[in-house]
Amino acid sequence: MGAYLFRTRSNHFKMSAPLRVAAVQLRAHDRCDFPKRLEHIVEGIGQAASQADLVVLPEATFPGYVLGAEAIDETAIEAAVKRLCEIAAATLTVIVAGIAVAGSDGTRNGAIVVDADGSLAGRADKLFLWHFDRRWFVRGDRLEPIPTRLGVLGVLICADGRLPTIARTLVDRGAIMLVMPTAWVTSGRDPLALENVQADLLARVRAYENRVPFVAANKCGSELGMVAYCGKSQIVDESGNVVAIASEHQPELLQASVTPPRERARRTVLAQPAPRAMRLREAFRLAISFDPLPGDVDARLETLDDQFALSPDDGDRFAALDRVLPAALVGDEVVLDPAGLVPYRRAGYRLICWTAQLNDGWTRPIARARALELRLYIVVFDRAARHAFAVDPDGAIVAGTFEDYRLASFTLDPRKTEETVVAPGTDVAEGLAHVETLASTRC
Repeated sequence: MGAYLFRTRSNHFKMSAPLRVAAVQLRAHDRCDFPKRLEHIVEGIGQAASQADLVVLPEATFPGYVLGAEAIDETAIEAAVKRLCEIAAATLTVIVAGIAVAGSDGTRNGAIVVDADGSLAGRADKLFLWHFDRRWFVRGDRLEPIPTRLGVLGVLICADGRLPTIARTLVDRGAIMLVMPTAWVTSGRDPLALENVQADLLARVRAYENRVPFVAANKCGSELGMVAYCGKSQIVDESGNVVAIASEHQPELLQASVTPPRERARRTVLAQPAPRAMRLREAFRLAISFDPLPGDVDARLETLDDQFALSPDDGDRFAALDRVLPAALVGDEVVLDPAGLVPYRRAGYRLICWTAQLNDGWTRPIARARALELRLYIVVFDRAARHAFAVDPDGAIVAGTFEDYRLASFTLDPRKTEETVVAPGTDVAEGLAHVETLASTRC
């Protein structure tokens, strides 16, 4: 298969029961080209399956991601699935592939799971539809992991990875691995460094916070010349370390070994805060310090045009801010649970102050993930590094102390926390509510 590059890497830890996993990064094809690309795709699957226990293909591999209005050819897709079943049975490999599934209530953006004996183990449907997804897909209505001969897999599709409670529910219901057929898109604003927040941040966070391996297969190239993909298919171990990652621009067969989890993920008793309302909606300046605020802090705030200041142990100043902007003081046990901050978000809180005790390098990635996935401001008082920093609802670090710079300030705009639509038609608040409903029921 000359069109594929091959990379094989192993984990750095000893594994008692390693699983060989493969992510097949495909070059994107337009839907109309699916029939002539099928043989090439099947050839790649067969080669991957000959060397792996689990093979993962991208989102909407069959027949394509940008469907348009024309009805899908169910016969062609059924024939492709049959080919997958034959490969799985011949190689004793579990195969997960993105597929469009027609139904009486509409077409689902699904991921089919073929077990190692060639039987159909189950299907997961995308729950958090992204942008034009909803032009031709209806969202899924089940949130359950899928048992296979390898173990129970938590299958989620692309933007499902942006809502922390989806992966959390799958793991809490028994998944030993998170598996993602994806179509991570990119703006292409820098062709030399294609970006996507899931590829660059959230995939690692999902593995770390749930203590399970994470495997994502993406596309490269573009569809119809207008939807571009960032590549970067990846295999992440249970500690959040990327053990194999594909390039941004080329098809690849990515391979590595991972181990099932050796410890349970961190979970906390979820808070039930009362609903809160904002009294202050205009942007204002906020100063932050890891150290006790100096005696002349009010004069310094006036110089900086700051209205408020926060430090870890100044309860009076926190209370003054909390009266006009709902804010919560939390510790590691709340933030490290993927659902820990969700009740605050849904109750109307707009600022989280996290006193972090971590010393493993994950404070910044976790803070960025929580801020962007929940559309919150987060101020972190990092005890290990002895500094403070702030993250905005886009996941960007906007201020932080360092060396002798001990009082940092930034503009906090409460209106940004009300912007929960992160892509046309894609609302984080609505998505969290949908997942909460599914997580509270069992099929």
